[in-house]
Amino acid sequence: MKHLRIIRVERSEEGIIGVLTIDGKADCLTMQPDERDAHFSIPEGSYLCKRFHGKKYPDTFEILVPGHTALLFHAGNRETDSEGCILLGEEVGELNGKRAVLASGKAFCEFMKKMGSDQEFNLVIEDCI
Repeated sequence: MKHLRIIRVERSEEGIIGVLTIDGKADCLTMQPDERDAHFSIPEGSYLCKRFHGKKYPDTFEILVPGHTALLFHAGNRETDSEGCILLGEEVGELNGKRAVLASGKAFCEFMKKMGSDQEFNLVIEDCI
C-alpha cells in the first residue's frame, strides 16, 4: 500500500497550498479550502483513502473523514473549485487575481497513473505553517 502525505506550506483566505508526496517523493501541489471558507477543511491527521467512482468523477479516490462524504482528489484550480476536496496541480500561480494551482488536469492524470490499480492508500495531512 502506498503512503501519501500532504505538507501544507501556505495558508491564506484564498486557500491552503500543500505539497503531495507519494512514498516519500515529492509529486505535485495541492489546494484545499481554508477554515474561513464555507466548505469543510480537512484537519491534520491520518486518513484512509479508497477508490471512488461517481457520475461527476468516474475514477478517483475518496478521503474517509468521519462525518463527511465525497471528499475527493480531483482536478481544479482555485479554492472555489473545491467543496472540501483536494485539488492537484503542477505549479502555483494566479487565475483571475486569485491564488491557484495550475496544470491541474495534467497533475490529476499523472497522479492516477501513479496510483495504478491501487484501491486504497494511507494519507497523512500535516501543517508546516
